[in-house]
Amino acid sequence: MQCNNCSVTAIKFEIKLEGKTNLSALQTVIDHLERRGIEISSRGDKLQMDEVGAREFLDFCSDLLDVSQVVFRINQEAWQPLDRMAQVFETEWIDDVIANERLTCHYQPIVDTDENIFAYEMLARFQNEDGSMIYPNEIFPAAKTRGRLYALDRVCRMTAVKYSAALKGEKAFINFIPTSIYSPEFCLSSTISLSKKLGVDPKLLVFEVVETEKVDDLDHLKKILTYYRERGFDYALDDVGEGYSTIEMLADMKPKYMKLDMKFVQDVATDLEKQRVAKKFLRKALEIGSIPLAEGIETRQDFEWLKQSGYQLFQGYYFGKPAALPLYEQHVKA
Repeated sequence: MQCNNCSVTAIKFEIKLEGKTNLSALQTVIDHLERRGIEISSRGDKLQMDEVGAREFLDFCSDLLDVSQVVFRINQEAWQPLDRMAQVFETEWIDDVIANERLTCHYQPIVDTDENIFAYEMLARFQNEDGSMIYPNEIFPAAKTRGRLYALDRVCRMTAVKYSAALKGEKAFINFIPTSIYSPEFCLSSTISLSKKLGVDPKLLVFEVVETEKVDDLDHLKKILTYYRERGFDYALDDVGEGYSTIEMLADMKPKYMKLDMKFVQDVATDLEKQRVAKKFLRKALEIGSIPLAEGIETRQDFEWLKQSGYQLFQGYYFGKPAALPLYEQHVKA
């Protein structure tokens, strides 16, 4: 069973009209939509309809109504001004990407102090129908606009678990967006089931919280992480920097791994301010029993400085760029 939020079922629009001008025109709007054969429901100053109806509404009402006093929302999410509705229509292409699972995973190595591979981060790569690439900075904003973050995050997690089955004993770091999970018992159960079906040892999966500093509901995040921990999975906090909360809060999260944001890693060997932040981060990680991981390493100099300072795991282009195959399979294929 799969919820509507995690799939690409039809979007339901709710439109609210405000102001004397708009409310006086409400019946005219309803009559027009019904003449067009559009199924709508009305309650007070609100209308509900599908996407076809919303497109017709936008075309018909741009001149008739005071659009500054019309708001809409999709799938019970936050209200938005009407002028953003067109963006929802323009991002319809993402439904096809999700429904047809037009994505693969690339592997980026994470190494220990001896530069042996400890794990791989699973990084999603998206394609259009013609095979051309869709970049993450394009697809995630589109998913948010269209109310598909739940569905996109789910298909990314499931794909990453599938690809992790190809690893030979190394851990797999799998990203997830905590704000896209409203109920861990429901939203994460399919991920757990798939890992069991593929015979993937939970101890080899590390769920990585992305956009750590943007999490507002810490209690909700704790609930998600507790759900994973109780089922044998580890988790990591990503992109942690100087300004991220307190030692007490981080200790309460009990992350197995903490990733130092790459903006404090690159050129750390020569930048005194970055060194200060990196050392402060290291002390926090060790104090709460987390394994410190530095990401974004591009030079030997930065790697050596971080290693000598006490960092235990490392990731970045210096050790390997994301690739379609794990490093050892690349060598076999070569």
